[in-house]
Amino acid sequence: MKTVVLVEDHALTRAGLRTALDSAGDLQVVAEAGDGPSGLAAILEHRPDVAVIDIGLPGIDGIELTRRVRIEAPATRVAILTVHDLESEILASLAAGADAYSLKTSPPERIVAAIRTAAEGGAYFDSHIAHVAMSRIAARGPALSEDSPLTPRETEILRMIANGRGNAEIASALFIGLGTVKGHIRDILEKLAANDRTQAAVAALRRGLI
Repeated sequence: MKTVVLVEDHALTRAGLRTALDSAGDLQVVAEAGDGPSGLAAILEHRPDVAVIDIGLPGIDGIELTRRVRIEAPATRVAILTVHDLESEILASLAAGADAYSLKTSPPERIVAAIRTAAEGGAYFDSHIAHVAMSRIAARGPALSEDSPLTPRETEILRMIANGRGNAEIASALFIGLGTVKGHIRDILEKLAANDRTQAAVAALRRGLI
């Protein structure tokens, strides 16, 4: 059973989330809060597996709360839930250290999946959020962080993935074999602890690697 703290300023939304999580069977809500300061206090008291945080919180907004959680309760994962799909907020949440990001308008089963994935140590971003993040990666320049675990070729391939290119297209563009491309992608996923291409691209963006 994974423990959850809900930080959401709308009581009805909070109640709906609790009902959905209680129905999941493997997620237990141990505390709730309606503002940022109370949310931080609850998280520090209970040290849950995952904190579910709304961006538009009074007192301390969700992005700043995420930063504080990463510093003061680093074992707690963070799942952002919001009605907003603004690129600036999405990227700020990723930079702050969010492990999952889902819109409140998503079906309940997807929201529960996002929270569960974060609680289990994974990363979850619904398709629209992933598209925004990958579009930003594709638009960035070719600079490579000195601390990056990726090689220049791996970074190039990840950027091509962000542009929507398939393995065969990447192989053709780089004049390398399809097996070589698959090997590079396997290495990228391993280095970034990602399960798929989207997770790898978002992880690289959040860490400032590309």
